Amino acid sequence: MGSSNQASSDIENSYVSIAISMTEELDSLPPLSSVCCIYRVSERLRLVNEKAYTPQVVSIGPLHHGKDCLKAMEEHKKRYLRDYLKRTNTSLENYIKIIKENELRLRSCYAETIGLGSDEFVKIILVDSAFIIEVLLRYSFREFRDKSDRIFEKPWMLQDVWPDLRLLENQLPFFILEKVYKPDEISHTEKPSIIKLSHHFFTTLMHLEGTETMLENIETENVAHFVDFLRTLYIPLNPRNGEKFKSLNAPTMTELHRAGVKFRVASSKNLFDIHFKNGILEIPKLTISDETELTIRNLLAFEQCHCIKNYLNDYVVIMDRLVNTPKDVDLLVKHRIVENRLGDSSEGASLINKLADGATMNSDDFYFAGICNALDGYCSTSWHKWKANLKQNYFNTPWAIVSVAAAILLLILTIIQAVCSILQVKDSPP
Repeated sequence: MGSSNQASSDIENSYVSIAISMTEELDSLPPLSSVCCIYRVSERLRLVNEKAYTPQVVSIGPLHHGKDCLKAMEEHKKRYLRDYLKRTNTSLENYIKIIKENELRLRSCYAETIGLGSDEFVKIILVDSAFIIEVLLRYSFREFRDKSDRIFEKPWMLQDVWPDLRLLENQLPFFILEKVYKPDEISHTEKPSIIKLSHHFFTTLMHLEGTETMLENIETENVAHFVDFLRTLYIPLNPRNGEKFKSLNAPTMTELHRAGVKFRVASSKNLFDIHFKNGILEIPKLTISDETELTIRNLLAFEQCHCIKNYLNDYVVIMDRLVNTPKDVDLLVKHRIVENRLGDSSEGASLINKLADGATMNSDDFYFAGICNALDGYCSTSWHKWKANLKQNYFNTPWAIVSVAAAILLLILTIIQAVCSILQVKDSPP
């Protein structure tokens, strides 16, 4: 009996031991941050194109700091910090104090725990902040450059550097750039804000037209980082509510063409201003290039990690539905809706379809559901297909129209002749 009680007690003690151990683990979990905005890209997205999410030349922030392939830029970044200190005539200690005072908030902006000591973390944030600010200033004001500048002069490295500033894993919180930036101490007649410098930098390099109105409506305190800023420039200014997708089989460009839908490039520069009315589908111009893929992939990754509304996700989905073959891309190019810098239509179709590999589909709340439903309904109407077939196959050229008209005239004359013959026979005496 005693041995039985002892065994039971040992078992209970083992339960208590496990419970204590697990309680310690649970209590040691860090709280989830409400300001978290910089994430590692999920493996699901990374497997499609890892290079699109990985910095190639310069690391920004702690996530990729110290990688061998990025170390060459560290000296340039420190030179930019030195120049920025001279430019603002502010002590290094002052800037260190700014970073130190915001260290907890800065760390909370990253989704993963940053395993760096305080001093190392502060150095990284300060060097990278000054580097970004100097890049923005030198891009806007040529007089801030000198002949030995390795990024803007010889060799001209800007085209290698700036794409890395669009990567989700390669970001600094925007608020720290605002705190480190000292416009009043810059020796220039213009004193642009950090948001205006950022807008000029990205919209010029990315050829983003018509975004000035968007800039006027952006509240700087709501900008998380550069990727968030770019997404804000892309998304609709006055978004409509999403609708329910009635059919998941949205027609392609080729199918729409066969149904008689006409295509027109929209005057709007906003990618989301897609409209379908009176048989005409209007789509804003899209430039397809390797840069397009890098930008959209990182915006999409951020959106899926952070945002409630998945605008970019829905745009990628509708373009994937419209494009299935190179012929679909040819139609888009023909109507100047797409500028294909990849050259080959097959590559263009492949890029659009691959972007959708990382997208998700919410059929109950899809931004372009109304348009897709209308297009599907238009293509399902037999009259539209018959009319389009007649026009495309029998009235597609002036000579075809003349031939058909001549055939109809000949048929009418033949009928008249036949009727006259019948009447003549009927009226003739027996």
